[in-house]
Amino acid sequence: MDALLRAFTMVGQPEVLLTIVVSSIFGLVVGFIPGLTATMATALLVPFAMFLDPVPAIASIVAATAMAIFAGDIPGTLLRLPGTPASAAYVDQSYRLAMAGRAGEILGINVVFSALGGIFGTIVLVTSAPLLADYALQLSSFEFFWLAVLGLSCAVFVVGDNVAKGLAALAFGLLLATVGRDYTSGFPRFTFDEADLLDGIPFVPALIGFFALPEILRTMLGGAVARGQPITQAGSIFSGMLHAVWHWRWNFLRSSALGTAVGALPGAGADTAAWTAYAVSKKLTRDPDAWERDSVEGIVDSTSANNAALSGAWIPALVFAIPGDTITAIAIAVLYLKNVTPGPSIFLENAHVLYAVFTTFFIANLLMIPLGWIAIRAAIPILRIPRQVLMAPLLLFACVGAYAVDNNVFGIGVMLACGLVGYWMEHHGYPVGPVVLGMVMGRLVEEHLMISLIKVQGDLTRFFERPIATALAVFTLIVWLLPLLRWITKRLRRTSATRPASQV
Repeated sequence: MDALLRAFTMVGQPEVLLTIVVSSIFGLVVGFIPGLTATMATALLVPFAMFLDPVPAIASIVAATAMAIFAGDIPGTLLRLPGTPASAAYVDQSYRLAMAGRAGEILGINVVFSALGGIFGTIVLVTSAPLLADYALQLSSFEFFWLAVLGLSCAVFVVGDNVAKGLAALAFGLLLATVGRDYTSGFPRFTFDEADLLDGIPFVPALIGFFALPEILRTMLGGAVARGQPITQAGSIFSGMLHAVWHWRWNFLRSSALGTAVGALPGAGADTAAWTAYAVSKKLTRDPDAWERDSVEGIVDSTSANNAALSGAWIPALVFAIPGDTITAIAIAVLYLKNVTPGPSIFLENAHVLYAVFTTFFIANLLMIPLGWIAIRAAIPILRIPRQVLMAPLLLFACVGAYAVDNNVFGIGVMLACGLVGYWMEHHGYPVGPVVLGMVMGRLVEEHLMISLIKVQGDLTRFFERPIATALAVFTLIVWLLPLLRWITKRLRRTSATRPASQV
């Protein structure tokens, strides 16, 4: 109790609250610009965090990353340019509904369910951190391999109506994931003697290229769709949100729990949580036609999951000093520099710092609603500007984002190449979402596969020895067989319907 009261006193200091507000605004700006990710926001804050005490230093990271993840939804909804990778899973659906005159509703759902997802993840972080971290620590490379394969199998649910083209796009994404040095031998693959490809294709520039460049090209070539209806009143953003929260309450709870669990797994992140929640939403929806046509169900699930994953990533970081993602890896380094050692001892030696971090999470997610409203209001004039006028500055922002990842012009080249490929794919009916999913999950599958094979000297039966690994393998097999079982069921129903009445 003394540590808790001390934590409240520390967080309540004016300089700490001011740090949270300023960092939140900074995170909104960074997340709004395509290519400038939440990880980049964290990295840019580190030089300033060095001059702060431990609590405001960590508070600045927490606030900036939470806001950056949400802010990525704004350009994704208005312009089909995902501000962060965590927004890419549902950018097509958000943009399509926004252009149908529902931009205010979609942005309201983004900010409200982002805040609620972050609060849900924080509650789990506060109440179940030791239990979940201990569970994640028990997983070996075998379980992580099957988890990665299961995540890759989720592509079955997001490939679209044309399964053949969707799987072809997924295979192309897996091919792109193999570019770079072999995980075990370090031998270069598909690098064409280009040193910048030794670590693989830069993900953020590729993401910007696949999602941003095709939209810019279509607009400049005169093929853009009509602009959506402008948001003229602030009330239109939050109108009906209480009803939406109640209507989608089970989706919110399911996806927030899923996002928190994914975030707690070392190496996973908000983008993986968003893709997984989006795929699960599409699979479990009660009305598939409405889900595809005009429902916001997939957006609710994904935007809840990616913000919940941010809190989940801090579970192994704080309790076992194992970073759940790159953001918490930076935060752990900052804690060490501030003479605060994350791990089990933090509950005894620096409990007040731990509780202060928990309190900061709640404050940052509560601030997301008013600050998010201001950010949305500032972005509203974008809808009133002719799209052709916006394309030049958007292309400039895209180039800046692609360059700023590694401060390398090569990133711009990757963005342009992926943009041309993405434009060709969409023009011929190939979805780009599975390509990005293949790039993300393909690397994880290869990494954990090679680690596991080295452990067991190539004995594949050892992949099924551990109970959790076996359960995950069986579940993955079921996911693979679902399309076949669905096809057989349809054929049987069709045969039964066409059978003459005398034979029935």
